[in-house]
Amino acid sequence: MKLQESTDKVPSATSSGARFENLGIAPKLLEILSQHKFVTPTPIQEKSIPAALTGSDLMGIAQTGTGKTLAFGIPMIQRLAQSGGKGEVRGTGLVVLPTRELALQVNETLKKIGTPIGLKTAILIGGEAIGRQHQALKRNPHIIIATPGRLIDHLDKKTVDLSKTLVLVLDEADRMLDMGFAPQITKILEKVPKGRQTLLFSATMPSAIVKIANTYMSTPLRIEVAPAGSAVKSVTQEIYFLERGQKLPLLSTILKQYNGSILVFSRTKFGAKKIARDIRAMGVTATEIHSNRSLNQRLDALKGFKLGNFRVLVATDIAARGIDVTGIQLVINYDLPDQAEDYVHRIGRTGRASMTGHAISFATHDQRRDVNIIERLIKTQLPVAKLPETLPHVARSTEPERDDRGRGGRSSGGRPSSRGPSTGRSSGRPAYGSRPSGRDSRPSFGDRTSRTTTMTPSSSRPASAGRGYEGSKPRPGAAPRTSGYVRGASSSAPRTSGYVRGATSGRPSTGRPDSRGGRPSTGGASKGRRKWSDYERGRKPAPASLKKISPNASGFYITRKINPEDE
Repeated sequence: MKLQESTDKVPSATSSGARFENLGIAPKLLEILSQHKFVTPTPIQEKSIPAALTGSDLMGIAQTGTGKTLAFGIPMIQRLAQSGGKGEVRGTGLVVLPTRELALQVNETLKKIGTPIGLKTAILIGGEAIGRQHQALKRNPHIIIATPGRLIDHLDKKTVDLSKTLVLVLDEADRMLDMGFAPQITKILEKVPKGRQTLLFSATMPSAIVKIANTYMSTPLRIEVAPAGSAVKSVTQEIYFLERGQKLPLLSTILKQYNGSILVFSRTKFGAKKIARDIRAMGVTATEIHSNRSLNQRLDALKGFKLGNFRVLVATDIAARGIDVTGIQLVINYDLPDQAEDYVHRIGRTGRASMTGHAISFATHDQRRDVNIIERLIKTQLPVAKLPETLPHVARSTEPERDDRGRGGRSSGGRPSSRGPSTGRSSGRPAYGSRPSGRDSRPSFGDRTSRTTTMTPSSSRPASAGRGYEGSKPRPGAAPRTSGYVRGASSSAPRTSGYVRGATSGRPSTGRPDSRGGRPSTGGASKGRRKWSDYERGRKPAPASLKKISPNASGFYITRKINPEDE
């Protein structure tokens, strides 16, 4: 990767010129930017690019959709190109971000700028074959774009080397912390060289990010083009307070009022699936993105939404950061987010690239406290819209459920069942209420006489019937017996140990232990029988000597036995 170095001095972040030519970018990159019609930088790009080109650590705070990818991408590509000699790369770049969609989106933008100068990238994300990623790493990429979890997998397998990292970018850092990636980020920061440049970009600035900056960054320059948590000014907002059952009818009404692309946010992945199904039942093309869908399904849904194959896209917060679609007319918060900061990212999906947009939120009456928290964060009071006097009746979708991985479901409308109506054993499971014939016949529920058990003589019993308590060899002189309950035994049945349920005459055996305290006497010889301990009878807890024995240890241990008289 090679480009012509610029001889211009790097201007300050407060340069009055609002063009890329005034930011100290190399001529070759300026030519590429002009070919893609990138002429005027956004505020975050105008302030971040000159500072990042000097090699300083940087903390950039800006709303989502303001061009942060080029704000760190252009300085990273230029510094990596200038650091290498002929045919070699002295340093590499690493971009860590929260979601797969965002990783693919950043890779697309970087390759658009860097491919003409020979930029090679590698994407390390979950849901993709790890063998393909190994091959990409063997080609010595200039920039690695990764999610924290998959990058840790490669570090554990020692298939990636971060010792040559020259520039580290933490994009959407607040979202990564919200998703619980703090331990992974800490491990990554410990693996990269201490002399690298760190660029951190976020829409909000919680205390956890400030702690990371103070610990792992060297006197970072804070660039803030908008207050942390502020919403995009080009997006108008309103909110409806309603009952939960009024959400779907109101959604149906709004879909008829707007004709452009609409993005609907749900709090849960199961809710997103149901909302998309109900929208399709209204006659509107819709698809969904959530964590239960495979990577290819999510990419196909996003591609179809961009191309206009689907007018409505239903998404969860975990997939919201990777949705970069220009021209979204409306964002609907069907459910309020769990975190107030996610509200800023949700409505930032519209009004991108200096365009206008609109955001509508649904809130139940018991969520006024959550609305107040959002209003304090964005420092704006949300206008309350009035519900229509009449809402249409919307029936729930009868569309059969399908598995999120693309396999057919088990509900009606999926793969037909092979059973069909039962007319006998050959046609599958018998129909409800029918009684099959033959050896599989079973008595009806209330027929107690047919379920009466009669003890057979000992001569007709199986060989194991006369064995001891734990299935050992029969003891000399011991009478054959059965353990457990015998329901419905007649008076002619031989006496057994334990209680006999349903016997018509005679007193059931109590099964009491003999005079020596051994096992319950069955009428046979009791010579040589060991006395039961109180623990074996279940009267006392296990002794301390047994508590020291772990179930994972080798050797013997005593299992607790149940005494029939204690049942």
